[in-house]
Amino acid sequence: MMRFLLILALQMQAAIISYFVYRLTYDPLLHKGNPVVLGMIGLWEVIPAVGFSLFSGHFVDISEKKKLSMLFITGYLVLSVFFAGIVYCGNYHIIPVNAIIWLVYGGIFVGGIIRSFLSPASFSLLGLILPKHLYANGSTWSSASWQIGAVLGPLLGGFMIALAGFEAAMICCSIVLIGSFNSISRIPKQAVHLSEKEPMLRSMGRGLKFVFGSQIIKSIMMLDMFAVLFGGAVALLPVYADDILNVGEIGFGWLRASSSIGSVIAMVGMSFLPVRKNPGLKMYACFIAFGLATVVFGYCGVLGSHDLLFNFMGLRLSYAFLLGFVMLLLIGVFDAINIVIRHTILQMNTPDNMRGRVAAVNTIFISSSNELGAMESGLTAKWMGTVPAVAFGGYIAVLVVFISWFAAPELRTYQLHEKHD
Repeated sequence: MMRFLLILALQMQAAIISYFVYRLTYDPLLHKGNPVVLGMIGLWEVIPAVGFSLFSGHFVDISEKKKLSMLFITGYLVLSVFFAGIVYCGNYHIIPVNAIIWLVYGGIFVGGIIRSFLSPASFSLLGLILPKHLYANGSTWSSASWQIGAVLGPLLGGFMIALAGFEAAMICCSIVLIGSFNSISRIPKQAVHLSEKEPMLRSMGRGLKFVFGSQIIKSIMMLDMFAVLFGGAVALLPVYADDILNVGEIGFGWLRASSSIGSVIAMVGMSFLPVRKNPGLKMYACFIAFGLATVVFGYCGVLGSHDLLFNFMGLRLSYAFLLGFVMLLLIGVFDAINIVIRHTILQMNTPDNMRGRVAAVNTIFISSSNELGAMESGLTAKWMGTVPAVAFGGYIAVLVVFISWFAAPELRTYQLHEKHD
């Protein structure tokens, strides 16, 4: 419940802020907003997420995980109130647009700091409260709770924007975060497993040495970082919703949620049919499919007809929109399978006293892929146009998989049951 409500609030908040900023920078003469501003949102989150992660891993390993999680969820709650104030100022023109954008960047930066601590704390807490023989199944359910929140967050955000405006939508985020805080408060305190105290720099060095000394852990982190870095299209969804598919706020909410809907479908299936054999090979196959689906999504506005099929709850349905929605759905399916495989491998190959530091390094790679991917999408969209930028990223993601195939032979033959036994 803590993960579900937290991600529900954060995904809702991310959707609201990105759409708010895009609308704020909309040029009525050019009939479009500024995609670079959307990309920069990712950059301002990745800087602190990467910069603080190694320090946060050491801090998490020497701290009690429940208390730490409660502290940083409180930080997210304060931040949501801050964003609500920014939205209010933007809607009523209390401060200039440029000032609002920089305040958004500042809030995103603080959110990146909070994330750099909360992510390894949550990873460590999951490993401590589950017995080892349930790691694979537990990772599936944990990821499913994350994805369900990621489905409902953008949808709820889009509907709230359409029905009540940006301010009410941001207030709703704060209420959901209170529920997340209440959920984590019900978990008992956990023991601290760091056997000996050591200087922070030495502790950080041990964490890095452990990660890069394991070809399996290093390979899955690198593969995820570079494939998602170039294959991410989420940052440009406001452009697709307003300027390419012309579906507005409701359509934006559905597009933003579509990949997470696919992830939930995959998670439910994997709960009953878990990946047990050849996880590395299946991971490679899913990354290739992820890249190809990204390419098709990039061209959905060209490949599909824009003729109106019918209106559904204020959403203008066309073949172009349906094609884009299905491709994002498939992207979510393939990404979800990779997430479960990656988290299971990490849990099984990480000792209790290293969980915080390994999760911190993993946060660096995840942040680098998602947020730098958002910046890459924004810049390439400015240089070559939105549609070619998304398709180009998909092609590069496929290329990265082929490079990794030859660079990480151990991952191709890895078997989960070897570690499980």
